[in-house]
Parts: sequence; C-alpha cells; structure tokens
Amino acid sequence: MEMTGNITDGSIALLGEKMAQAEAILIGAGAGMSTAAGFTYSGKRFHQWFFDFEQAYGIRDMYSGGFYPFPSREIYWAWWSRQIYLNRYVDAPLPVYPQLLDLVHGKEYFVLTTNVDHQFQRAGFDKKRLFYTQGDYGLFQKERPGRKKETWDNEGLVYRMLEAQGFVKDRDGRYQVPADGHIRKAIPASLVPKAPDDGSPLVMNLRCDDTFVEDVGWHRAAGQYQEFLRKFQDKKILYLELGVGMNTPGIIKYSFWQRTADNSHSFYVSINKGMAFCPEKIRSRSLCLDGDIALVLEKLAQRKKA
Repeated sequence: MEMTGNITDGSIALLGEKMAQAEAILIGAGAGMSTAAGFTYSGKRFHQWFFDFEQAYGIRDMYSGGFYPFPSREIYWAWWSRQIYLNRYVDAPLPVYPQLLDLVHGKEYFVLTTNVDHQFQRAGFDKKRLFYTQGDYGLFQKERPGRKKETWDNEGLVYRMLEAQGFVKDRDGRYQVPADGHIRKAIPASLVPKAPDDGSPLVMNLRCDDTFVEDVGWHRAAGQYQEFLRKFQDKKILYLELGVGMNTPGIIKYSFWQRTADNSHSFYVSINKGMAFCPEKIRSRSLCLDGDIALVLEKLAQRKKA
C-alpha cells in the first residue's frame, strides 16, 4: 500500500485542478466526514446531553450507549431520542457539507455514504444524488419485519419524546437542556414507538443485522447510484473519498480502488486522518491526504474564491 502525503499548497492545487477537470465526481463519505463536521460522539457534546445516563449507567460516549441493554423501552427510547435528534435533526456545527456542495456546484456528482445522519440532504445536496447504504437516523422500522418492507419517519415523535423528558426549545427553535438541568431519563409508555398497522415494536432503521429494512426509497437510491456508475464508468471521473476507514471498506474504499484501476481516465482522492492510502497499482492516479477534511475543504473554498 502507498501511504499518505501532507496537506500542502501543491496538493490543494492538484485536488482543485482534478475537481475542475472531472466530468463527474463520485463522493464516498464515511464516519470521518461527520467527525470533521463536528458530530463527535464523546466529550462536551456527550456530557451536555447524556450526563444523567453517564451517572446512572457509566456510559462514556454515544457509540457505546447505542448498544447498552437498558432495563426498559421507556429508558431505551429516552436515550435514542436524544441521539437521533443530535445527529439527524440539527445542522452540523462546522460548515463542511455546505462547502463541499459549493465545490461540486455545476458538476455531475453523486454521494455514496455509510453515514446515517443525512447531513448531505440537510445541506442542500440533491436527494436524487444520494445513497445512504446503512440506514437513516430519521426512520423507524419493525423490530421483526415481515414481507412488507416499510419504514416510518420519526421526527415528530422524537420531538415529543424530548419534550416529555423536559428538554426545552431556545430562541432558534433548537432543543436544549433546561437551565436547572432537570430532565428525565425515561419517556411515557404511550410514546414508545409502535407500528401503525399492527402495534408491534419499532426500532431504528440502521444496518446492524439481517433484519435491516431496505425500503422503496433505499432501492430507488441504489438504482440511481448504479445508473450514475454506468453513465461515467469509462469517463473522466473523480473518486473523492472522505473519512472512510476500515469498518466497512467494501462499500466505498475497495470499490473506488477497483473502479480507478479499471478506468484509466479516472482519478482517486482519499482524505482522512491516519487512514488515507491506496494500492500501488493506482498510485500514479491518486492523491492521499492525511489530515482534517474540514481544513482541506476550507482551503479549496479559499482557492475557488481567489
């Protein structure tokens, strides 16, 4: 494997040139993209919203809390309503998504992502150019789905769960911990999500096992992605990989490597802290940058304005 290079004026200039020259850009975004946008699962953000769960159960971050065996569904959904809200229904703290959208404005582009926070859509990316392969924080599905592969939007119910716990809206309409810090770490039983057709339990629409529901919207997006690949498979396409690690490399990283190898007109870019690398066989048509995605996008934005 060929390893990374540093972020320099030269590497930023090369990336800017490749983006400008490309007939199409396929963006592959992993967890590092959300982290670069400020969606951290620990630290201040976690302590502010989950201090009561931390005290009661010793949970130290949102990721591990998602697997905790809470003693009741009322407590389980108190946790998950907060995690959903923080990572799906508020804008990212840093402007990496709007900056990226501006950089691909006017280009043929598509986004393939393993993230479930839908920040691309919130930032204004065309919904028809997005494929969220691993699910959506904004959807529920049946715990034991049958033949009918359905999902349900959860925004309104999540807000009611937050209000039932004592969260209040600020002047901007965003939920916050009240000034006295008094919140409940459980919701009323009446708010526990149930399927509207048969009253069976609902869970998050996240790919964690073989019960994950690939609904009509998922299959529509998968088809749009395949059509994009067919259209530009032998064209001058830029594979732009952002924050992709090795948890599910087959979805983005390995696919981008193989497609770059198969198309001599293509170019591959990987930007990630400590995880930007590529095979030797595509090194001459690759740029691997070890660093902060937010910094790279900011430098590209400045270059575009100059």
